[in-house]
Amino acid sequence: MRVAIAGAGAVGRSIAGELLENGHEVLLIDKAPTAIAVERVPLAEWLLADACEISALDEAALQRCNVVIAATGDDKVNLVVSLLSKTEYGVPRVVARVNNPKNEWLFNEAWGVDVAVSTPRLMSALVEEAVSVGDLVRLLRFSQGDANLVELTLPPEAALAGTHVGDVDWPQDTTLVTIIRGTRVLTPGPEVLLEAGDELLFVAAPAREEQLEELLSVRREGVEDEG
Repeated sequence: MRVAIAGAGAVGRSIAGELLENGHEVLLIDKAPTAIAVERVPLAEWLLADACEISALDEAALQRCNVVIAATGDDKVNLVVSLLSKTEYGVPRVVARVNNPKNEWLFNEAWGVDVAVSTPRLMSALVEEAVSVGDLVRLLRFSQGDANLVELTLPPEAALAGTHVGDVDWPQDTTLVTIIRGTRVLTPGPEVLLEAGDELLFVAAPAREEQLEELLSVRREGVEDEG
């Protein structure tokens, strides 16, 4: 897979390193000469150019890319890169970094964004995920399809603990994509038994999140709150 990353700062270089380790081709684009640090990611291609200019994106052969990641520290730049990538070059997958949470509403399909990653929101979500059991936590928003990646840790008193995945009447427009149990990552086949403490990751429509949270946090009969 060929991936172009606009923004060769710490975030862009870190993403590039991970993708290269997984065997992908990576092109890093940045207009600041000081950001072109080839020795830090020697296996990547580098381009000193303004990713907001068509001539630069032509030189980058963006039409050959499977994914474009707009990872600069400027939301305006990330939006322009996303829009050009999608409308001018038909890039199948565009991922954009959101620096200011107040700008999240702009990062949608209209601007060519398939997945918007808000660093502040993600950090707060990870904090919530670490301390919350039984509460739904939004991790990522997918612009196309109007869906979120959400996580919920199954509480000990949940009625679904001990139930097979295939026996659960999941809400419409929700898909259980994986189960994290301790150090294991499980494929949620129909015969897998849900256990208290399981971290469940779903792709779900926002309108179904409340229903999903209610389903997963329902207490067993006979279990009462302490206090």
